[in-house]
Amino acid sequence: MHIVDGALSLPVLLGGTTLAISGLVVGTRALDLARIPAAGLLSAVFFVASLVHVPIGPSSLHLIMNGLAGLVLGWVAFPALFIGLMLQALLFGFGGLTVLGVNTLNIALPAVAVYYLCRRGVAGPQASLAALWAASAGALAIALTALMVAAELALSGEAFIPAAQLVLLSHVPVMVIEGFACAAAVTLIRRARPEVLGMTAAPSSEVATQAPQVAS
Repeated sequence: MHIVDGALSLPVLLGGTTLAISGLVVGTRALDLARIPAAGLLSAVFFVASLVHVPIGPSSLHLIMNGLAGLVLGWVAFPALFIGLMLQALLFGFGGLTVLGVNTLNIALPAVAVYYLCRRGVAGPQASLAALWAASAGALAIALTALMVAAELALSGEAFIPAAQLVLLSHVPVMVIEGFACAAAVTLIRRARPEVLGMTAAPSSEVATQAPQVAS
C-alpha cells in the first residue's frame, strides 16, 4: 500500500502532501499528554504489522491497522502513522521520502473517517454490536485507503490504471483480515482499558461475563 517515489504526477504529489500537512497540524494540536502512550503504541503496531509484505504483481499486500488507530486516536492518527511511515522509509526504504505526505494521507485520513463513523458504535453498551462496528471500521479503513491509492495512481497517468485496479482487487482479503483483527482488539480494549475508547467503565454485561460463577 506504500506508493513509491516517482510513481505520482506532480499535481497529485503536491495536493496529497498539502492535505497531509493540514492533517498533521490538526492531529498534533489534538495530541495531549494523556494520548501519547496510545499514540506511541499504535504507531508501533502499524510499523510492525506493515513490515510483512506479500508481493502481488507491481503491488504488495500487508496489514495496516489504521482502522484501530482511528478508533482510538481520531485526528492523532495523523502524527502517529506519519512517524511509522517515516521510520519505514528511512530504515527499510518502504515508499519513499517524496511520497511520505501522500502515503500518510492515504492511511491516516481513512482512520479519521472511521473514527467519526464507527467510534460511537464501538463504545456502545453491547459488546456484540461493538465488535461488529469495530470489524466494519477495520474493513472500511482498508477499503478507503485502497480507493485513495488507486485514484492517485489513475490520476497520475493511464499507464498506472492496471496497477490501480490490482490494488483494489487484491486488498479485498486484507479488508476481511483487518476487520477480524480490529474486532478482536476492540473487544480486548473494552474489557481491559475501556477509557481508551472514551468509556468510563466496561459495560455491566461484559463485567458479568468475566465474574466467577457461584454455584447455586
